[in-house]
Formats: sequence, C-alpha cells, structure tokens
Amino acid sequence: MSGRVGDLSAKQAEALAKFRENIQDILPLLPTQEDYYILKWLRARCFDLQKSEAMLRKLGRRIETIMMIYDFEGLGLKHLWKPGVDVYGELLSMFEENFPESLKGLFVIKAPRLFPVAYNLVKHLLSEDTRKKIVILGADWKEELLKHIDPSELPVEYGGTLTDPDGDPKCKSKLNYGGEVPKSYYVRDQLKQQYDHSVVVNRGSSQQVEYEILTPGCVLRWQFMSDGADIGFGVFLKTKNGERQHASEMKEVLASQRYNAHMVPEDGSITCSEAGIYVLRFDNTYSYLYSKKISYTVEVLLPDKNKEEQILQLKEGTGSQSA
Repeated sequence: MSGRVGDLSAKQAEALAKFRENIQDILPLLPTQEDYYILKWLRARCFDLQKSEAMLRKLGRRIETIMMIYDFEGLGLKHLWKPGVDVYGELLSMFEENFPESLKGLFVIKAPRLFPVAYNLVKHLLSEDTRKKIVILGADWKEELLKHIDPSELPVEYGGTLTDPDGDPKCKSKLNYGGEVPKSYYVRDQLKQQYDHSVVVNRGSSQQVEYEILTPGCVLRWQFMSDGADIGFGVFLKTKNGERQHASEMKEVLASQRYNAHMVPEDGSITCSEAGIYVLRFDNTYSYLYSKKISYTVEVLLPDKNKEEQILQLKEGTGSQSA
C-alpha cells in the first residue's frame, strides 16, 4: 500500500490513529490536521512512530514569519545583467503576492557601494511595509544579528554557534551557497532580447550615442547585437559639451575593441565616477566593404539616494540603518 489517503493497509491505518493520539498536544499548531498532511510525516520515516513524531515536533510547527539575511559580498556589475535582474524581480513579485506579511525582517550585510543601484532596480516591486523591514548592517553586523536571531540557529560563519556535523562553520549541508550556474542547467545558449533602438553604421564610419549623467555613482548599462559581422565598441566621456568630438579628443572610459556581437549579443556596464556626457561609440571604420546594423538598448541606473546615504554613514561608523 502507498501509505496515502485511501490507500492504507490495516497496519498503516492503525499507525495513523496512534500517531494522532501521540501528537494531540501540537495538532492545533499544525498548518492543517487533515490525514493527507499527517501521513506525510509517517511516510517520511516508513511509519516508524517514534521517528515520525520526533521529526514532526522539530519541523512541523507553524511558522508565520521568516527572518532573512542577504549577504552582498562580491556584488558587482555583472550581477546587474538585465535578464537576471528581471527574473529576480519576478521572484520578488511572486513572494509579495502569494506570501503577504511573511517577512519579519531582512538584514543586509557587507553591502558595497553598488548596492543602492541594485536596490533601486527592485524596490518598486516591494510594498512600503516590506521596505521598512529592510535593515542595512555595518561592520558590527555579527553582533547585530545576535540581537534578533538565536545563536543556535545562526551558522558560526555569521556569528552564531551552529555548525555542520563535520564542524563546517558555513553549514553547507543546510545552506545552498551561490556560485556559477552549471552549464548542465542551461535551457538554451542565449535569451531572445528585444532592443529599444537600431542604427546602421556605414562602412568606414562610426556612430556615437550620447547619454548625460548628472550625478556620479550612476551605472550605464548596455546590450547590443550586430547583424552579419563584428562591430567595434567603446565608451568615452566628452571633454567639450555641445559639439561632436572624435574618439581621440575624448576621455576613454572603456577601451574600444571588436566584438562578435553577430554571434553572441554583447552586454556590459560601467559605474560613472563623474558627471558629464558619456558617448557609446560603435566603430566600423575598419570595414571598407560592409555596413553594419546594430540593435541596442542602453539604460542609466540611478542609485537609491536613501540607501546611498545609509551606506556612507555606515562606512563612517554610525551604526545600522533601516529602510
């Protein structure tokens, strides 16, 4: 017999009745008291009553809210890849729409200067109540976490006392740490991208696209593909506003090089360290025979000013900051 509702042997039915009797004190605390839920715990331990009860008492309690820790160590421009940010945005929306008021608190640790830009990309997906639960911790984040989380529930790596059975302070048997996605997980080699603009770069010429950056700290992000052959690309900062400048007259921000964007779409980004007119230059001066059609999308990502100020204050040692 499968051990599921409607498919129980006499012995399994007897075990279910006995199991219910043993857990009478915690039944009201469970998400549901129906047989289909109770039987899951029995099947998980092959209808061993003692083991099933021990498991249920440890894991089966009702959980109304969760505490989250976001470790942003290593956050870089590569993590602002638009398709990836879009997917993460969808996950946040699903969480907000399907699990309302499930978040007790969210602690951000090791936040780099780029964090306000990343936060600004997704904050519109969060309710005002959720935003208020986000707390950015400073250099004393381990001590701060212990004010809210029991040391026995927190890995040694994060200031608690919890370790794996082998003594691993990162508790890798309990936590799934991020990293490179194995290629075996790839569904396809590339995403079909919709671009906002297109331009034809004539043979032996170049095309410049200008974007004004008003405040330092913004991120300039681009994606482009070429039709039929490679294209040169570089980023420059104008030294004279109001007139067209040749590449040699501008400050080079990202060195020009040729990209096989006809084979694989190219994407990238820079953090603008100073205000001014930034020029994205598509270079086809080396081609005497072929014009190139370029499809591209460019975005200026602004930092969240509130979060930017909080991180600056934390760098100066003024303590933790709430959203």
